[in-house]
Amino acid sequence: MEKTMYESLTSIKNQYLELEKKLNTPEVYNDIKKYTKLSKEKADLEDIYLTFKKYQDVEDLYLLSKDIIEHEKDAELIELARHDIDNQQDELINLEEKLKELLLPVDENDKRDVIVEIRGAAGGDEANIFSGDLFKMYQKYAEEVDFKIKIIDYTYGSAGGFSQIVFSIKGNKVFSKMKFERGVHRVQRVPATETQGRVHTSTATVTVLPEVDDDVNIIIKPEDIEVDVFRSSGAGGQSVNTTDSAVRITHKPSGIVVTSQDERSQIQNKETALKVLKSRLFELEMQKREEEESGLRKLAGTGDRSEKIRTYNYPQDRVTDHRIGFSTSLKTVMEGSLDKIINALIADEKAKKIKEVGL
Repeated sequence: MEKTMYESLTSIKNQYLELEKKLNTPEVYNDIKKYTKLSKEKADLEDIYLTFKKYQDVEDLYLLSKDIIEHEKDAELIELARHDIDNQQDELINLEEKLKELLLPVDENDKRDVIVEIRGAAGGDEANIFSGDLFKMYQKYAEEVDFKIKIIDYTYGSAGGFSQIVFSIKGNKVFSKMKFERGVHRVQRVPATETQGRVHTSTATVTVLPEVDDDVNIIIKPEDIEVDVFRSSGAGGQSVNTTDSAVRITHKPSGIVVTSQDERSQIQNKETALKVLKSRLFELEMQKREEEESGLRKLAGTGDRSEKIRTYNYPQDRVTDHRIGFSTSLKTVMEGSLDKIINALIADEKAKKIKEVGL
């Protein structure tokens, strides 16, 4: 292992042990706020600490085996040490690779819940039907991985599906997985309305926002927003509520408009709409920062077919993620088995980060 990496790991190990010591002092464990803060810091370092501790234990055994081979006269002991040293070298290599991954920069939003928006884009009615199919796919995926979905706002498509649907997903490190869904999704299939059996191409855009809480300093001034109330509507614009409980908030400085209509009361819908607005403003800040740092802007896209991140090819029963050239069965993906694609994207992201930071 390189000296600089070893020194960094030693520093992290010392930090962990220092935090462990502090957590056992009366002034900390009697102070809930301080105890919670330090416990979180310790938990964030735990995987690195335990893996490095194991690395050092194996390293000690490796050095002992090496010493026996170099200085021992007993042939049997030397043979045993030679056998052990090969295994120890392999284990050290594996542990070093694991430590490289653990040392990678962490996306500060990975632990957050998310707000997702799906919109029908190119393809008219078929794009809206595809938006509905994507929503069902995410519902099934959420069931598989124990995430919870809650609809915030929706506009039905005239032929089925949604021209737009907004929903939240809550669970363990949701953003770390769902962030890979941002972009243009393309479908190739024969629409139900097609009489000559021709394959059509349509698209839907998926936006994934990290849901922000009080830990993020996003200030929304009352004078900067305009609040409208209306009745929730179902398919074809039909009213599904007898009171004006749905809420639309317009943020004047940014021009962002958010709507919530799936809660029971106007107060709840307003709270949900404000939460969505806060997440959108946070996303704008992140995009601005990314532009300044690297010139890159991560958007969902306009919906143009050429911007696709993934293609769902029904005639060939195949889903292809174009970012990594990964293909798998369409049927299993639409039934919610997204982990194969997401895990491949995570592995690709880690490989790129390792290359970038030069570990």
